[in-house]
Amino acid sequence: MSDWFLSEEERGNPHTALTEAWTDGNAARPLVDGHAYYSALLPAIRRMRRGDLLMFTDWRGDPDERLDGPGTEISKVLCQAAERGVIVKGLIWRSHLDRLQFSEQENQHLGEEIEAAGGECLRDMRVRAGGSHHQKFVVLRHPGHPELDVAYVGGIDLCHSRRDSSAHEGDPQALPMSPEYGARPPWHDVHLELRGPVVGQVEATFRERWDDPTPLSRNPIFWLHDRLAREDTHADPMPPQLPDPAPAGALSVQLLRTYPFRHGGYPFAPDGERSVARGYRKAVARARRLIYLEDQYLWSPQVAGCFADALREQPDLHLVAVVPRHPDAPGRLAKTPQLYGRDRALAILHEAGGDRLHVFSPENAQGTPIYVHAKVCIVDDAWATIGSDNVSLRSWTHDSELTCAVVDPTRAYARELRLRLAREHLGVEIDDDPGTFVDAFESSAAALQQWHDGGRAGARPPGRLLPYHAPRLSWWTSQWAGLLYRHVHDPDGRPRALRRDGAF
Repeated sequence: MSDWFLSEEERGNPHTALTEAWTDGNAARPLVDGHAYYSALLPAIRRMRRGDLLMFTDWRGDPDERLDGPGTEISKVLCQAAERGVIVKGLIWRSHLDRLQFSEQENQHLGEEIEAAGGECLRDMRVRAGGSHHQKFVVLRHPGHPELDVAYVGGIDLCHSRRDSSAHEGDPQALPMSPEYGARPPWHDVHLELRGPVVGQVEATFRERWDDPTPLSRNPIFWLHDRLAREDTHADPMPPQLPDPAPAGALSVQLLRTYPFRHGGYPFAPDGERSVARGYRKAVARARRLIYLEDQYLWSPQVAGCFADALREQPDLHLVAVVPRHPDAPGRLAKTPQLYGRDRALAILHEAGGDRLHVFSPENAQGTPIYVHAKVCIVDDAWATIGSDNVSLRSWTHDSELTCAVVDPTRAYARELRLRLAREHLGVEIDDDPGTFVDAFESSAAALQQWHDGGRAGARPPGRLLPYHAPRLSWWTSQWAGLLYRHVHDPDGRPRALRRDGAF
């Protein structure tokens, strides 16, 4: 395992409560798309009883988002749990203003409803300037019944637009997005259900933030608002953490996190933590045949550099990436800097790998682009991650993130995940050989592109992927877009010494 996982020293954060570099004996079940995640989460919460402990973190939470049908609104499900005597504790990013297309009001309302029902949900703004808490996980602990203990970690928020199925007709409760995605944007995402000792590590990650004694915000306007609104700003004590659950499977799991370097720091990461970046760089350097990525962004020359190095050093290595065709937010100031960041990253990767770089974007059966929000990386079917982190400098250095790296000695876990995602994108079963896998993606995307170019005559070919081509930007556009990209969209949260050395 030490060939793929970081040692405690390599993590670079001796202050964390994670006392083991990784845990063995775990079970991990990928939940592809929001409908699968919500369908697993709802019954798991409903069977919790008095004295059980529910902990969650989120980037955005919409109180009225339904986990299933009417009566399953996330606020109602969490409030009913609190009313049954379940100890409900939540940490949700305070967020920037709604008029900047963030979620300040929604996050506040979710917290208010949970507190009124007897739970506790705090809005956490202990972030670097311009940053966010981007972790998305839920932990359910059951004193006396550890076999029920479970954690859910990944990229899916408890909010609008996420409850899409693998048919990709979109969530009926949709957020407005760039017009290319329509009124009900199709949304592709992945979460992970975990059982076994790793559940204790996910809980420890929550408790580190919960027990942080520093104020939830340094902004005096927020202080005044919270005092006038009598908002809860102090975390109440939690019951002692239970022993880790017993082994539940044969998988080894390592938690990788990002916390930025910030003035005042975090008690559990005073210099920040960049184990997401370090974990990726270690695993990608071992790639020999195939790296499979699904990513919302795929930005940043500094981040893409480790993939480019692997492509240069391994002449038989292929990189397959699935990304969204368009940025999510409308408007030139929002979209163009993101296109600039991806163009820079893809240029570096293409220079290193040439025709061994394969980039695609999906659409549904109606031809509407599917927004790819998934954060998945699979290296040679040996090391696979699902989490909240994107391939971007922001995710690797600036915001808080949590991802799970899984190693299965038989390689069955990563292989099945890769083939499960391929079935969704290609619409057919394919051979698991990496060479055949790449050819299947290329031929499927070429056939669908040819069908579009031919005026959509005849039957639509199976599959949802089209080749992705980054739009060309003029010199002037690249200048202003690059400035916004570096300082707003993809900032660097490393200490100056690490920036100067190009290290993480």
